[in-house]
Amino acid sequence: MSSRYSRALARVAIACIACVATSIAASADLKTTKPERVGMSSERLGRIHEVMQRHIDGGRITGAVTAVARRGKLVHFEGHGYRDPGTKTPMPKDALFRMASSSKPITGVAVLMLVEEGRIRLNDPVSLYIPEFKAMQVAVPKNGMTEQQARLANGGKGDVDLIAANREITIKDLMTHTSGLQSGGLGTVVNPVPRKNDETLATYIPKLAAAPLDFQPGTRWAYSALAGIDTLGRIVEIVSGKPFDEFLRARVFEPLDMRDTHFVIPDAKQPRLLPLLRRNGAAWVAASTPGFLDTRTYFSGAGGLYSTAHDYIQFEQMLLNGGVLNGKRILSPKTVHLMSQNHVGELYRGVRGTESGQGFGLTVYVTLDETKASRWRTEGAFGWSGAFGTITWSDPKEDLIGVLMIQQSDDVVQRDFHTAVMQAIVESNVTS
Repeated sequence: MSSRYSRALARVAIACIACVATSIAASADLKTTKPERVGMSSERLGRIHEVMQRHIDGGRITGAVTAVARRGKLVHFEGHGYRDPGTKTPMPKDALFRMASSSKPITGVAVLMLVEEGRIRLNDPVSLYIPEFKAMQVAVPKNGMTEQQARLANGGKGDVDLIAANREITIKDLMTHTSGLQSGGLGTVVNPVPRKNDETLATYIPKLAAAPLDFQPGTRWAYSALAGIDTLGRIVEIVSGKPFDEFLRARVFEPLDMRDTHFVIPDAKQPRLLPLLRRNGAAWVAASTPGFLDTRTYFSGAGGLYSTAHDYIQFEQMLLNGGVLNGKRILSPKTVHLMSQNHVGELYRGVRGTESGQGFGLTVYVTLDETKASRWRTEGAFGWSGAFGTITWSDPKEDLIGVLMIQQSDDVVQRDFHTAVMQAIVESNVTS
């Protein structure tokens, strides 16, 4: 056989392999269908764009990417407005967004995978894995002060007594924000535990144990924006023997074809990251990168991921399917059900403490009463959001997924997106 002929055959073989790889990659995406085939209205789904454009024109957001799936099919996937309003660059559907706290449910899934394997248990004390968390203390107001007085004392540095915690904090406490670990209370005031941008989970997380808790474990719901969920990420590292980013890559992102989800964006993908812009009067101006994202070594499962609408709809579809997507099982249906149940009784009233109709599961909030909840979702729907405006959820009863990707936090935009999605359902799975 001639060398020229051999090279030709090799080129054909490589081309065939590439075609197969492309086909496999494409098959991992949700298939698109006409909305009417899954009980939704094409005309009514068009209102999503109308809503987004109204808020773009009104200066609430610069642009958005939105996606909706029902009954396992993608019925809406659209970019709105601008990637950069200064240059009038249209919003691409593959734009990379800062997910902030929308990262948390992914960490929750990682923990639950290890629970399923019998390697950790929800009621395990955190000190079983990180000994520094043994025998923690709780900060309480000093000298008969109210909590607010104690917080403002000493020029805002706080004035507290320290008492022993009634029990150790557990993995479940961290997942449900009932641990009191760096959740904005008195313990956080007297010892905020700053983090350097070159730290790792291994170097930083044990330091958190030196700070007192904000309240007795399990007695309140208070949002631990970074510390609680990041501690879970460290536990995943310890138990799995892998860095947290590698664990997520191998066990979650690759199986689910979440091909653009990263803690550190590869250089080749950097142009797809949206600029971070904030409103200043009538103009959009550049904002600096927040400290919690200014790192290449600290893999924050509480707020450090970057991702796309494509990737998060894959993640939500896995949950809606009961833990499986395209033949790749991540969790069992029973575990997803456990994740999406209310674990905190009546403790959860939203991050600001003013909302009704919701409970809190394992890193997700759950709609308990859609007539009282601030966002229109069916009872049993669950999901979470991020500080830059991203919000995603799964609705088991309506077999529905919603994904909103924006980079300016705005509750009005989020609520209007929910309404636009729900009003587009013309054949409900729920009967009264």
